[in-house]
Amino acid sequence: MLFVRDKGRMCNNILQYGHVYAWGREHGRKTMSMRFAYKYPYFHICNTAWHNFFTYVFAKYGAKAGLLPVISFHEEDVDITARETQLNAKRFAVVEGWYARWYDLFLKYKDEILALFAFHQNIENHAQQVMASSKGMVRLGMHIRRGDYQRWYGGRFFYSDEQYIEVIRRFCSLFSDQQIAVYICGNDPQLNREHYQQQLPACQLFFPDGNPGEDLCVLSHCDYLIGAPSTFSLVASMYHDAPLYWIEEIDKCFTLQDFGHFDDLFQHIY
Repeated sequence: MLFVRDKGRMCNNILQYGHVYAWGREHGRKTMSMRFAYKYPYFHICNTAWHNFFTYVFAKYGAKAGLLPVISFHEEDVDITARETQLNAKRFAVVEGWYARWYDLFLKYKDEILALFAFHQNIENHAQQVMASSKGMVRLGMHIRRGDYQRWYGGRFFYSDEQYIEVIRRFCSLFSDQQIAVYICGNDPQLNREHYQQQLPACQLFFPDGNPGEDLCVLSHCDYLIGAPSTFSLVASMYHDAPLYWIEEIDKCFTLQDFGHFDDLFQHIY
């Protein structure tokens, strides 16, 4: 059994576990996610074997006491072959670190990973209710990331309201003959929603105000996704292969050809 742990946010944990799960499937090893044993109760995986608080405590304190070996993937240039040798040599181990990555295996077992992270029905029902009034419109999911982005990567992807508003305008110009519904999710509790409404009168704006699972589900059902580079928008795109545009150059006049897809983008995470 491989116990997978990390300290990142929800969608970082989904991707990290997906990689280790895929490696385990390929090599006949069982895996469990310590994070989804207790913290994010929105997904099917939370109700599968071994995903419970008791197993989480066993793995956490087993590693702390030195009873379980810890195999780390913290360095970007980690020797994957050497770590695989360690994984194969240990019947039980805790696996941690952001750079545990097996892209080809992830894609091979992607359908199984999606099934594990299928949303609970109440989460899907919430998304359907939120999106009911935009039926027939082009639905844009806009992920606004603030908070830690003021410092992460030197603040490169920390954008102002005016910059996000201009990006939405550019997107709408690509569908000048259609009605646009924009679902705005993010981690900024002080977002000036009235200002967005005033500046984007041609759009139908929605602020779902859900928990992380609900917001992720809403974004996953959008026709297009835009946001600063983030695993949140990336994982949202994974569910239904929604085209995703990461705002890397804030002044770029992008086109639909600039939108990417999960199978490529997840191999180029910042």
